[in-house]
Amino acid sequence: MNYAYFLGATLLAYLLGSLSFAVIVSRLSGLSDPRSYGSKNPGATNVLRSGNKSAAIATLLLDGLKGWLPVVLVRWFGRDYGLGDGAVAAVALAAFVGHLYPVFFQFKGGKGVATAAGVLLGINGVLGLATLATFGIVVFFSRYVSLASMAAAVFAPFFYLLGDRAAWNVDNTIVLALVAIAALLVYRHRENIGKLLKGTESKLGASKQGGKKPRQ
Repeated sequence: MNYAYFLGATLLAYLLGSLSFAVIVSRLSGLSDPRSYGSKNPGATNVLRSGNKSAAIATLLLDGLKGWLPVVLVRWFGRDYGLGDGAVAAVALAAFVGHLYPVFFQFKGGKGVATAAGVLLGINGVLGLATLATFGIVVFFSRYVSLASMAAAVFAPFFYLLGDRAAWNVDNTIVLALVAIAALLVYRHRENIGKLLKGTESKLGASKQGGKKPRQ
């Protein structure tokens, strides 16, 4: 392994992950900072509470892209620079951690759902789609985005292991990265877990005060 390229790729993945697109898109769209209303989480779901669906979709896609891009770049071109599955695991985790703790936004980021989805799709399309299907099924029946996000994250490492020698060859470093991502995502949803247990968690479609800037 070329350690200079390994460290460089990991650092760049973290910096890319540190771009908080919920904040960036909201500013460009003339919306309030998503950290100031609703759940105060800089993510697509909270941006949706502003009532601007286009901004929410843009946030979702860009947050997913920043998880997908560094992973596929290492997968496609990394071997020419001595980077293998260990580097794929490292950039996947780095991009995700960047979203959670962004250096450009005082290390106060989102919960990482879209970025995690992008990472999984980057590792393998089948793995990403299986995890997204799990998310869709849980959210359809429960209407709880937080519950669906945690369930999908927890199932992702198991899906990866199940696909061994059928859809891909399992790499232990990628398993560890997926477990770490799942653990961090669940940890970031700890307040949601408390609300779920109390029955006070908001369901999909429930409205909260949005993020339109007040007129001066």
